[in-house]
Amino acid sequence: MRTMKLGASNLEVPVIAVGCMRINSLDKNEAERFVQTSLELGANFFDHADIYGAGQCESIFADAVHMNDDVREKLILQSKCGIRKGMFDFSKEHILNSVDGILQRLRTDYLDVLLLHRPDTLVEPEEVAEAFDQLESSGKVRHFGVSNQNPMQIQLLKKYVKQPLVANQLQLSITNSTMISQGFNVNMENGAAVNRDGSILDFCRLHDITIQPWSPFQYGFFEGVFLDNDKFPELNAKINEVAAKHNVSNTTIAIAWLLRHPANMQPVTGTMNIGRLTDCVKAGDVQLSREDWYSIYLAAGNILP
Repeated sequence: MRTMKLGASNLEVPVIAVGCMRINSLDKNEAERFVQTSLELGANFFDHADIYGAGQCESIFADAVHMNDDVREKLILQSKCGIRKGMFDFSKEHILNSVDGILQRLRTDYLDVLLLHRPDTLVEPEEVAEAFDQLESSGKVRHFGVSNQNPMQIQLLKKYVKQPLVANQLQLSITNSTMISQGFNVNMENGAAVNRDGSILDFCRLHDITIQPWSPFQYGFFEGVFLDNDKFPELNAKINEVAAKHNVSNTTIAIAWLLRHPANMQPVTGTMNIGRLTDCVKAGDVQLSREDWYSIYLAAGNILP
């Protein structure tokens, strides 16, 4: 699979990340086949979080991949921490304890990437900096990032944290593309002009932070997928037209639409279906034309001024 640098780091990663939030929906044999197929496809970047399945997903993954030192060398593992029941917690104690739990469940000595999971308004960035320093010096975490954070939240962290923040995981799909649409509608009086995220797309590009789009097939907030959905007839007709042109599936085109953006994003898949994962991986070899990218954008109901 085609690879890229993650943010400002020297870490070479596949352009597709395999999200493991739903791996607990598979039985043991299915999980083993899924992980093995991912590796065969070159999709060796696996995205986790300590809250996925209350930690169960990380344990299931470690069993499925038959974790040992030889296997670990073939993997790039990312996990997230900071969400607790009824709150967010970026305290030093919670970050350190969470990472220890993650490493134990994944049966590894280190994470390639740790993300802070959503913003914590009670964050004390000095504590985050201390936690990151301790995790880095101990070798438990090699790279750091955030999720769902806006530019000022990242700038606040960067004032204290010395490690580069290499990734920001954000919701983005063809139908959930406000971070793109507000850039088109500058100085307009329509709803698309509302800047909801502080120009996070441009900020990440300026600061070499890789955007990792999550839920790349979802519309709304986990309301369902837009592909083959009767609610989006014009969009699906256009996606299918472009898919036929490239002789690939509509799944491939939905991911290729994200990869076409020059921000060099790394979409995070959520599927546990091997066929669909295979179609996602194929997107790395599809280059959409400017005309096709814009036609898909407009077919989703987005506007140009």
